[in-house]
Amino acid sequence: MPNVQILTPDVIAKIAAGEAVDRPASVVKELLENAIDAGATSIEIHLKDAGKEFIHIKDTGSGIARSDLEKIFQRHATSKIAAIEDLEKLHSMGFRGEALYSISAVSDVTLTSRTATDEGWQIHIRGGIRQNLEPAAVSHTGTDIKIAELFFNTPARRKFLKNNTSELNQILNIVLPYTLIYPDKRFVLTHASKTLLDLRVAPSNIDRTAAALNVSMNHLLETDQEFVDEQIRVRMILGNINIQRPRRDLQFFFVNNRPVENKNLSFNLNDIYKLILPPGVYGAFIINITLNPANVDVNIHPTKREVRLKDEGRIISLLRRMAEYQLMHKGQVKEMSHNKMSFPNASVGNPDMDVFGSPIKTFGDDKVVVDGNDNTVLVGNDTFQDFQLFGQENTLRSKFSRARFVGSFLQKFLLFEADETLLIVDQHAAQERIMFEKFKNQIDAAQVESQPLLTPLLLKLTPQEKIAWEELQEKLTAAGIETTLFDDDTIAVQTQPLLLKNIELVVRTLLTGHDAPRMDHAALARRACKASIVAGDKLDASQADYQRKQLLECLDPFTCPHGRPTLIEVTQNFLDRQFLRS
Repeated sequence: MPNVQILTPDVIAKIAAGEAVDRPASVVKELLENAIDAGATSIEIHLKDAGKEFIHIKDTGSGIARSDLEKIFQRHATSKIAAIEDLEKLHSMGFRGEALYSISAVSDVTLTSRTATDEGWQIHIRGGIRQNLEPAAVSHTGTDIKIAELFFNTPARRKFLKNNTSELNQILNIVLPYTLIYPDKRFVLTHASKTLLDLRVAPSNIDRTAAALNVSMNHLLETDQEFVDEQIRVRMILGNINIQRPRRDLQFFFVNNRPVENKNLSFNLNDIYKLILPPGVYGAFIINITLNPANVDVNIHPTKREVRLKDEGRIISLLRRMAEYQLMHKGQVKEMSHNKMSFPNASVGNPDMDVFGSPIKTFGDDKVVVDGNDNTVLVGNDTFQDFQLFGQENTLRSKFSRARFVGSFLQKFLLFEADETLLIVDQHAAQERIMFEKFKNQIDAAQVESQPLLTPLLLKLTPQEKIAWEELQEKLTAAGIETTLFDDDTIAVQTQPLLLKNIELVVRTLLTGHDAPRMDHAALARRACKASIVAGDKLDASQADYQRKQLLECLDPFTCPHGRPTLIEVTQNFLDRQFLRS
C-alpha cells in the first residue's frame, strides 16, 4: 500500500509560513522592511498583547496599486527581482516574495493602500483565503496593514509563544537596528497605547544613535572611510570607555544598510574593545559596511539575517585598524560619577572593612569583573584520581577545615596545604559563592541590609531595559535596590545593598537578558553577585583564612553559583609522578 502522500495546498502554505514567520517579531520585521523598500519617511507600529493579538503598521511609502493587491499575497510574488542575476545587484531588504503570503496564511490580514496615481483600495484575507477587495477612503499615499489573531489556525505554534515581555523584547531587537541606520525616517512603536519608541527624523546617524540607544553623544566616536581599491566604505560609530554593558546588546552590524549577524566580525570588534575595557563587560558599536552587492550572499538564511562576505579577512583587517585608531587615539578617559558610591555612613567605605562589614580589606573597588572563562581546569585522564575538581565532599570539607594558607598565585588563586594535598581556591569563585548565599538568604528572609545613596544614581535605560524594569521593580525592591522613575527613560537608584558593589553594573545585569516574571530569589542573587564580585586583589594570610572559614559555612562551598569549582585538590602522588619520583 503506498505511503507517500502529496500535501494539500493549505498544509504547504502553513509549513512555508513557519519558515518565515515564527513569532510576532517575524511579522514586524517583514512588514517593516516592506515599508522601508517602499520609501516610507514615517513608519508607525502599534501592538496589542505583544503582537500576538494585533499588529498595526502604517507607512508613508509609495503604496500598492490596485492591480497588484491580489498578487502580493501569492507565493513568490515580488517586485524586487525578476531573474537569478538580480541577486548580484540587490539593494532592497526583501526579495523572496514570501512575507505577505506567509503572514496571510496564519492570520487575519486587512491591507489598505493608495498610490500617488490611484484611489485607495482595501483587501481582506483570512487564513490565506481572500474575503473581499473593495475601494477604501485613504487620505494619503502609503500602506496600512492590520494583522489580527496571529497563528489562529496553527495552535501548536501559538502555544510556543512566550510572555509579553519576551515577545516585546524580540520586537524591539528587530526594530532598533533599522532606526539606527535610517535617521531620515520617523519610527513610532507603541504597545497597548503606551509609547515604547518615538524617534523623529534626526540630522545625522550619531544624533539618532544617541536618541535611540539613550546614550550621551559625548561618549560616541564617529568615522567614515572609503577604501577605493577594495571598493568598500565603512561608517562606524563607537562607544568610548564610558559605555560599558553586561551583554552585547548595543552592538550592531549592517551590510549595505541591512542588519546582519557575523560571528567573525563580532569577535574581532570585541577583541579591540579588550584594549580599553575590563573582562566581562562589552562596548557599544554600530558598523555599516557598504560594498558591491555581488560580493555579498544574502540568500543563505530564511530570515536573511546571516550573510556571507567575499574577502571577509580583508574587511576584518580594515575594521580592526579603524576601530583601534578611534578608541586609542580619540577616545576619552573614564568619567567618574560623584554619586555612584555616596553613602551617608562612612564605615561602608572603610578600607579595613570587607563587603560584609568584617575586619579585613575589601576585595577592591571598581576593578575587573571576571566572566569565569579564565578559570577552566584541564584534567588528563591518567591523573584524574590525583587531581580532583571536587573529591568526596566530606573528605574535602574535612581537609579544607584544617588547611593552612601557604601563599597565592597571580592574585587569583589561594594555596592551602592539608595532610598530603595541596588545595587551590579560586578566590573570585569562592567569594561569589559566599556572597550569593548571604544575599539569597537575606532576600528569602526579607531582611536585605541596604543603605540609601546620598545622591541617587541616575541610569538611562534602553527600551528593552525599561520594559524589564517595569516587570522587575518589586523584585529589585525586595533585593534592597530601591528605584524610581526619574523621567520617561531614566531611573533613579535610591539604595544599594551592603553586600553588593558596582551598583550600576548590577542593575543593568538584572535588567538584561532574562525572563523577568520567572526570576526567583536564587536567580536574582546569582545575577547580582556575578556583576558585583571583583577579583585581582592580593590577600594576606589572615584575609585568605577568613575567606576559607566563610566558604566552609556555605551550604554548597565547592561550586560557585554558576557551577564552576571554587576549589581543586592536588595530591602528593600526582606531584610525585610529575617529577618522576617513584
